Amino acid sequence: MTQKHTSSTLTDEGLYRLINWFSPSFPIGAYSYSRGLESAIESGFVNNQTNLVDWIETDLRHGPGWTDAVLFSHVFRAADSENENDLLDLAALANALRGSAELALESTAQGKAFTRTVSECWSLTEVEEFERRLIARDIEITLPVVTALSCAIGQIPLREALFFYVQANASNLVSAAVRLIPLGQSDGQKALISLEKSVCDTVKKAPAVTLDNLGTSTPMIDLMSIAHETQYTRLFRS
Repeated sequence: MTQKHTSSTLTDEGLYRLINWFSPSFPIGAYSYSRGLESAIESGFVNNQTNLVDWIETDLRHGPGWTDAVLFSHVFRAADSENENDLLDLAALANALRGSAELALESTAQGKAFTRTVSECWSLTEVEEFERRLIARDIEITLPVVTALSCAIGQIPLREALFFYVQANASNLVSAAVRLIPLGQSDGQKALISLEKSVCDTVKKAPAVTLDNLGTSTPMIDLMSIAHETQYTRLFRS
């Protein structure tokens, strides 16, 4: 893997890549996952815009969304400094830090799809090569790992890359709720506006967190994800 020394300035090419890679139309199947939100709605814990914002804020500040943001930052820096050992260790950690089978599926399935697309369509063959090294160690590539790696290789600054990643995460959950509650499109946009501070805070704080201090405190997200595995009627895969 070639060291890139990413610039602090986002280029037009970098912005173009971010817009495409974190678009809802990027073919990783993000629309089919709800991270346990479907069960939370089915159980009555989330049934309006206010509940939804609270649920997603908790995810971003204390749950899987927070964990992924921290891991994204560490993977990015390891890739940018060409630290292969750290990259492998981080990939293994990201693969292990999942609270349920469906949360693991959500991250690894999207991670594999992202790897395939950026390798085939965007010519980032280094990403596919890294996945092969992980497979040899019985490690599955996850979404925060492959997206951070791709952004570092593409010489996209960490702050902007992480911002797009976290915002796409929040936006996907809002999109799921719009379909599930159901929530009107205007209320969905109002929810995104309400989430602005949480997204910005996560992007600001996550890069400063050490792995020793990495953790979650959102048992309800894990429990709802576990409940979703046996939920009778389901629209989403998680």
